[in-house]
Amino acid sequence: MIRRILAIADIELKIAMRNRWVAIAAGMMTLFALALTFAGAGPTGALGVDMLTVSVASMTSLSVYLTPLLALMMTFDAIAGEVERGSLGLVLTYPVTRTEILAGKFAAHLATLGFSVLVGFGSAGVLAAALGGADADSLMALARLIVSSLLLGACFIALGYALSALTGGAAAAAGLGAALWLVVVVLYDFGLLGALIYDSDGAFARTVFPWLLALNPADALRLWNLGGSESVALVSGMSGAASALPVWAAPASLLVWPVLALGLARVVFRRVEG
Repeated sequence: MIRRILAIADIELKIAMRNRWVAIAAGMMTLFALALTFAGAGPTGALGVDMLTVSVASMTSLSVYLTPLLALMMTFDAIAGEVERGSLGLVLTYPVTRTEILAGKFAAHLATLGFSVLVGFGSAGVLAAALGGADADSLMALARLIVSSLLLGACFIALGYALSALTGGAAAAAGLGAALWLVVVVLYDFGLLGALIYDSDGAFARTVFPWLLALNPADALRLWNLGGSESVALVSGMSGAASALPVWAAPASLLVWPVLALGLARVVFRRVEG
């Protein structure tokens, strides 16, 4: 089983390298992370924090928007594309299960995204530490950002498989992926903001609102990173929402979501005809 999963992962990695996905994802992540690092260098003196702390706060917002987008872009045709090309039926004639196919694809895509996150955030973090200093707290914050970004990416990789299996073609899967990104990353927060304005000092703002933030994997990443460090919370202003929740809430959300999304993808993929 492990050998078959690794074989599929190896094929998917070669396809990703051939399609320049590894270079594109790593390049985008590095470019934006470095740009935000330089742009955020100004407030370090005024806030009394090192440059790496400000850089982590900026890169957290970048990860919320860019990591899910890259994950969906890599996976929208992972199943639908193979169905259109007729290659899925050929693969299924071999002694390999759909679960092994899904696991191999997941391992390859997560490795691709993980390399991009590590190179992008790692290079920006090293530069920020070299130019403006770093302490143990900011280094821990950078490590937390990298790990949580991988968990967020794993969630959207699996959701991308589910969308790809649900649709009849790659074009439809791409459209649904864009809609999913828009709803989860953008519109969800707008809805919560509207409800918070309506009930700014009631029970919703004090108790329900923080849990709804933790329920969304993108907002859970924000809460975990921007509220998990005192210095980063000072820069971001997220300490209020984070302090209203147990410390385990945001990490638990990011750990559970990939498992649920993979389960959904497995159920949907079983119904796809080769």
